[in-house]
Amino acid sequence: MVESYAKQPSLDSNIRIRDLEERDRLLRDRVLLLGQSLIEERDKSFKEIQEIKSSLIVLREETNRLKELMQRMAEQITQMARKEELIILQRQFDLFRKS
Repeated sequence: MVESYAKQPSLDSNIRIRDLEERDRLLRDRVLLLGQSLIEERDKSFKEIQEIKSSLIVLREETNRLKELMQRMAEQITQMARKEELIILQRQFDLFRKS
């Protein structure tokens, strides 16, 4: 009986050590999974940011082209008004020449 009581504390400590080792292993696995998830999310976010940046660049280029087009159109409109004025002057000149 004395021997069974002497073995009891060592069995409890062995079981406790195994439990702690198992807990440690589970925690390591969880930390690794969290790390992998974090890396995947970071990569996903990085790709999304790159796509947004490229879209922004395209939008800026299109905006600049539209601005240039509008400026050219405004210049042409002012030139058209001048042409109309010239046509009116030409008609007046023709009227004076005929009379």
